Amino acid sequence: MGNQVEKLTHLNYAEVPTSDPNGFDPDDDGPRIGVSYIFSNDDDDDHDDNLEHFPSENHKVNPEEQKFDPQDELECGIFYREECVYERNTGAATYTAESLLNKCRPGDLLEFVATGQYPHWAVYVGDFQVVHLHRAEIKNNFLTDVSQGKKGRIVNNLYRYRALPPEVIVRNALDHVGSRDRELYWRNSECFAAWCRFGKREFKIGGEIRIGKQPYRLKLVFSEKKNHVLEFQSLEDVIMEKRRNDQIGKDAVTQEMANHLNSTHEIKEEHFGNS
Repeated sequence: MGNQVEKLTHLNYAEVPTSDPNGFDPDDDGPRIGVSYIFSNDDDDDHDDNLEHFPSENHKVNPEEQKFDPQDELECGIFYREECVYERNTGAATYTAESLLNKCRPGDLLEFVATGQYPHWAVYVGDFQVVHLHRAEIKNNFLTDVSQGKKGRIVNNLYRYRALPPEVIVRNALDHVGSRDRELYWRNSECFAAWCRFGKREFKIGGEIRIGKQPYRLKLVFSEKKNHVLEFQSLEDVIMEKRRNDQIGKDAVTQEMANHLNSTHEIKEEHFGNS
């Protein structure tokens, strides 16, 4: 079995212990942290039927179906122990694929976003092309094809790791074109693209041995006064949860949280009444 672990299907906050969105336990003085849990592969492409085939002249993607609402994006940060390794603020500008081409440089990380879908990441390798993980295969395609009509942005600075030289990033990406299925070491397009740029094993499947400790924290920011923190054993687990939140949107995550807190409160009241 090595360092393989049993993988659960996607969970929601109603199925695992979570903390108060304010970030504090009313019965304690310190921050209340959730538990770590493991997701099955989110495989962003499997949840996006529009990515089955790249659009051709006979298949046009409806821009209205791909519209991205930045207000539905959840501000968040990832911490390893006390160090912030990822931070995303809301309101980052997005661009059409054609506009992105004028901004990209080889080695850049790109993120394509659409409401209700997992964000799709890719590495720009030059000559209008990107390398990306798509449907359990690493492919080299034109940026305009991969965008699928979605808007995108350059996301080099979301992760705070030191980037490799551009030529190394491009080589990392191109060297894996054609890899598929059991040859893959990454759970989704974000993990692959980030690994190409930063070269850190933490982005790979099993890149960190899970020994019961939970050194990673995902902080979800709902407002200036309300936030929620979860603990995880590995970076890839954090990324899986972050991407799930991106897919369902801020309002849905907020509602999940409220439903769970109400359910937890009812259970506590029932337990108290029977004691």
